[in-house]
Amino acid sequence: MTSMTHNAPQITGGVDTHGLTHHAAVIDSIGRHLADQEFPATIRGYRDLLDWTRSHGDLIAVGVEGTGAYGAELTRVLTAAGVAVVDVDRPDRTTRRMKGKSDPIDAYAAATAVLSGRATGIPKNRDGAVEAVRALRIARRSAVKARTQAMNQIRGLLVSAPAILREQTTGLDRAALIRTLARLRPGDDLSHPLAATRAALRRLARRHQTLDTEITELDAELGPLTRQAAPTLLELFGVGPETAGQLLTSAGDNPERMRSEAAFAHLTGTAPIPASSGRTHRHRLNRGGDRAANNALHTIVLVRMRHDERTRAYVQRRTKEGLSKKEIMRCLKRFVAREVYHALTTTQVTQNDLAPAA
Repeated sequence: MTSMTHNAPQITGGVDTHGLTHHAAVIDSIGRHLADQEFPATIRGYRDLLDWTRSHGDLIAVGVEGTGAYGAELTRVLTAAGVAVVDVDRPDRTTRRMKGKSDPIDAYAAATAVLSGRATGIPKNRDGAVEAVRALRIARRSAVKARTQAMNQIRGLLVSAPAILREQTTGLDRAALIRTLARLRPGDDLSHPLAATRAALRRLARRHQTLDTEITELDAELGPLTRQAAPTLLELFGVGPETAGQLLTSAGDNPERMRSEAAFAHLTGTAPIPASSGRTHRHRLNRGGDRAANNALHTIVLVRMRHDERTRAYVQRRTKEGLSKKEIMRCLKRFVAREVYHALTTTQVTQNDLAPAA
């Protein structure tokens, strides 16, 4: 007589993430709702969520909303436990209008999206040098923005400042202007407009100096991390530490999650969009994807168009063929995206003709 072993049913999980709590749900292999429960967004809560989910059967995968935000730590815990995690977008407006909105509904929708194959996104690992680069770049970006704001406020104050103060700073470049304003002595009586303006300008100039120092320190910290994460990327023509840092951040610590260079082009908004009609056959710019990564590629293209002889020759050739500047830049960004993808995945590329970018 042959004995049969009862296998645990295969299940799929879904999680709707929030700042303080996560709501989990599980469904079986044909999409039937089995159970749902809420857990605190703590280390203990993540482990309880994993144990609870596995208690219902053989866990195949878990769909998580917001793997780059509220679900980042949960994604790390599930990945470390060997669970396949799928990044799930929130349900579209049509689905929410028909089925309503609640945490259990969203959790079941996340699980259903994974089971049906609608959601296939692989989340970023966020556990390596690239995540460190991302964190430091946030501080640098805010410092640059604050420094620009301080400079704009200085120039705005100087426009309406008393003539004696304007004449003192006329003709100075930015560095000399900041040094001069930082040494101003407003005096003790700030009820006078001239004294108050001097005091405001001195504070803004010293803030500008402080932010300059902060940005310099961050650049010194980001440089080695960027080279460690992608040394091949920095060897590409026109790629500097800032653009490399943004491209690394967009790709994540596991760039292999992008299955092809075409997928990377979609991520960066450089995949050509058909815009043909009748006898007209053309493509247009893609306004989707990660706009920060697209801006980094745009910067690289501008540098190459100005300083790279090979790119300048390509621009001249395509211009003679009747392409506009926007269309040429679309082609160039697509080509640069291909180069960047291979550099990120540590695959060397051959410098071929630029024609395949078109």
